Amino acid sequence: MDHMLPDVTIILVSWNTRDLTLQCIDSLYTACGEYRACIWVVDNASNDGSVEAIRRHAPAVQIIANAANVGFAAANNQAMRESRSRYVLLLNTDTLAQPDSIAALIDFADQHPQAGMVGPMLLNPDGSYQGSFAWQPTIISELLSASGIGVRVFGRWFPNANPKQAKHAQETGYIQGACMLVRSDAVNQIGLMDEGYFMYSEEPDWCLRMAQAGWQIWYTPAARIVHYGGQSTRQRRHEMVVALYRSKVRFFAKHYGQNSADWFCTMLLAILRLKHYGQVLKAWIKPNSIVGPMIDRGDLQHSGVEYRL
Repeated sequence: MDHMLPDVTIILVSWNTRDLTLQCIDSLYTACGEYRACIWVVDNASNDGSVEAIRRHAPAVQIIANAANVGFAAANNQAMRESRSRYVLLLNTDTLAQPDSIAALIDFADQHPQAGMVGPMLLNPDGSYQGSFAWQPTIISELLSASGIGVRVFGRWFPNANPKQAKHAQETGYIQGACMLVRSDAVNQIGLMDEGYFMYSEEPDWCLRMAQAGWQIWYTPAARIVHYGGQSTRQRRHEMVVALYRSKVRFFAKHYGQNSADWFCTMLLAILRLKHYGQVLKAWIKPNSIVGPMIDRGDLQHSGVEYRL
């Protein structure tokens, strides 16, 4: 028996994605090449039989079964605390790792010792390009995204890099959390993910902290991962939209100060209200149209978190 430590610990955080999780696990066995890997699944209180199915289908996988949904960052941190490998790979359950894709990420990281984190090219299920990396968010870029102006002006991939920009390996601001290869030495230096984010914004936060500590964030198209996208979050659409914007406000408060966060929150709420009234008008014209709940300032407050609004 090989008692050597693994090269990479692969962490999957699951929430009611049983079948996708099993497919994702199956894809990992051809993705790592000659590198040694161990797989952890942290289940956030799924009610679809995920834990039992994983134990039957892949008994070698290590499982942490949470009694409640602790969020994306906290769940990943649980498994990272158990990791004893050179690298940790955070991978969404709604992904399929292409053959040798994880090996390509490790190869790249080994060739770039200052790389604290490396991300792959993400692909849609039809093989088309999916936004994979971006520069660090700014208040302007986030307001352009929320309003829809960014996509209309800069293209459908905004604020991510477009396919032409993504043809070559490059340093960047942050990589998408669907697949992140992280150097354990970097994690030991800067710490785990910020659990104050229940979901969203944890990856730009983590990447920014790494960059501030002198580590590089890289993207490489040599590794390719199919990402279905939003398979867990779409189950509770409105709650996830609120979580998205709440995390963005928290990000700006943490890294750019409370005044910046307050201004962003005010402008964001104005945009969201305009979009809501547009939905109301559309529903008046077309009665079958759906009008989502209004998001207000209270929705964007973080209970028990040091960043006030």
